[in-house]
Amino acid sequence: MSLYEHMLIARQDISAQQVDALATHLKTIIETEGGKVEKQEYWGLRSLSYRIKKNRKGHYVLLNINAPGTAVFELERQLKINEDVLRYITVRVEQFEQSNSSRKRERDNREDGAVGGATEGALA
Repeated sequence: MSLYEHMLIARQDISAQQVDALATHLKTIIETEGGKVEKQEYWGLRSLSYRIKKNRKGHYVLLNINAPGTAVFELERQLKINEDVLRYITVRVEQFEQSNSSRKRERDNREDGAVGGATEGALA
């Protein structure tokens, strides 16, 4: 199985609960095809750079998927049919990126005490 990052933008007219229901529906599609959704993130209602189908804003959702290619094909087929989805993109990745909270935790746990890559001795 391969790793994929899948981003979709839903219409601004639907509620956050409907977007969550859409993401849950996509999750069941992936699981039916033998895959697994590793992480699901709702990024909220954001402004678009340009209008898409008369929408100035959109609900952004990110899914990290571990699934075979057939599952992704079926997922994208279903999204083409859905009128609530403005845009989507699926990218195959070697590994999932760490979230910002885990990066912050790593930075806080560093033992060297370096600030911006320089130590106190190098500043003097």
